[in-house]
Amino acid sequence: MLSNSDIVKSKTYAPITKIAAKIGINDDDMIPYGNEITKVHLDALTHPRKSPNPNKLILVSATTPTKAGEGKTTTSIGLAQGMQELGQSVCLALREPSLGPCMGIKGGATGGGYAQVVPTSRINLHFTGDFHAITSANNLISAMIDNHIYHRNKLNIDPRQIVWRRVMDMNDRSLRQIVLGLGGKIHGVPREGGFDITAASEIMAILCLANDVDDLRLRLNRTLLAYNHDGEPVYLRELNFTGSLMALLSDAIHPNLVQSLEGCPAFIHGGPFANIAHGCNSVVATKMAMHHSDWAITEAGFGFDLGAEKFFDIKCQSANLEPAAVVLVTTVRALKLHGGKEANDLESQDLNAVKLGLVNLDKHMENVQQFNKPMVVALNRFIADTDEEIDIIRKHVEAKSIKFAESRHFTEGGKGSVELAQALIDVADTQQEFIPLYKPNDSVLKKVTKVSKKMYGADDVSFTKEAEKDLIQIKKLNMENLPICIAKAPSSLSDDPKLHGRPRDFHVTVRGIQINAGAVSYTHLTLPTIYSV
Repeated sequence: MLSNSDIVKSKTYAPITKIAAKIGINDDDMIPYGNEITKVHLDALTHPRKSPNPNKLILVSATTPTKAGEGKTTTSIGLAQGMQELGQSVCLALREPSLGPCMGIKGGATGGGYAQVVPTSRINLHFTGDFHAITSANNLISAMIDNHIYHRNKLNIDPRQIVWRRVMDMNDRSLRQIVLGLGGKIHGVPREGGFDITAASEIMAILCLANDVDDLRLRLNRTLLAYNHDGEPVYLRELNFTGSLMALLSDAIHPNLVQSLEGCPAFIHGGPFANIAHGCNSVVATKMAMHHSDWAITEAGFGFDLGAEKFFDIKCQSANLEPAAVVLVTTVRALKLHGGKEANDLESQDLNAVKLGLVNLDKHMENVQQFNKPMVVALNRFIADTDEEIDIIRKHVEAKSIKFAESRHFTEGGKGSVELAQALIDVADTQQEFIPLYKPNDSVLKKVTKVSKKMYGADDVSFTKEAEKDLIQIKKLNMENLPICIAKAPSSLSDDPKLHGRPRDFHVTVRGIQINAGAVSYTHLTLPTIYSV
């Protein structure tokens, strides 16, 4: 079988200018990065839509994944190519890869087989420099905080209460918790600090949730950085350097346009993780895809309990988006894992493990229904899968009056996704307004409880003493009306990464709460988690 790189080499694809022209993007709105990549200026959103047809937004999510993932991105690309096979006008809106996963177990995030976006190596590595710009902006904030303290500290910032952390686009575990400021007075005040990965940074969330340049500036200005010696909050606007951040992000705010192997336009922009951030590509890229096609296909990961919940409760609420339908991706191998099979033995046939693992799929289907959205369950077929195993899943799903489609996009490209594309078209005609899990005026405790019980299946929620102190601080700052973004292990519906299947009779423990006042704003909660990369 051909490798991913061999498949890419065997294909010829059009210059990106032709792809842009196909969906009605003017030359004046393009910021080219060579023949294969262009940024599309936000001004493109101000021009009238070319199509008279209403646009429909489709969310692709998944059941609880194995370590290697179940192919949400690959399925999204394959689905878009399948829609093209049916003569539909379609655009993709996907996340940018992070170097952490690319250099780790996943090895990239541009799809696979005959369902890839190109140029794969450029997208997976440095692309158009968006991640570098976000990293630089984040670390400029850190430098400005320390510089302000060094130069007489007019804002009276307490070095022990700086909540802003540095970031890098690499999974370097030894830098997560560090002591900085050593070497004498000129080098700063010694204190504990650390690095997060860029994909989980607040600047990434701000860029991805901003509606335009003015909104980006507004969100940056209200970002909480620290507290002063009197316990009062210090916001970014008080340091008077927002213009410098805007300069660093001036190109990064514009979405990137590439294409799939079959010439399907793909906006790839922003890359927050879903286990520790909100897991969705940028709002402007999603709106760009909707503006320039009849069907916009986007994805949110990891499983539906993480990325999709945040997609609905954070992104859709913030940007006033209304998805038409959900594609829930599952695999035979994932269901075997949730049915008790060992992680290193998922290739051999095991009908009983598949049957037992269906409980995980059931919970995710129930979760989609809680948002009042129609769905298609997409079986991403792997080479080792057997017809007998797939037939078990098909019959189980269809018995619940839910559409099921097997997709062979990896080996067949768009032609292998026609069944899935047609099933999606059939269900997306249903007009059902989505129902969020919680209301903005719910307390933080109530919001966490609703997500934990409804999405994860928990019995109850408890807060550590540290988290209870954080709750008091949130009430003091009058920020209880913000949405929540829960950081949780992606390998389980529960907060215990070792519990597969459909865990029951468990409690969720909140260890701490971090306020990200710039993002929508949203309150970021930390549960016991294992880093995903």
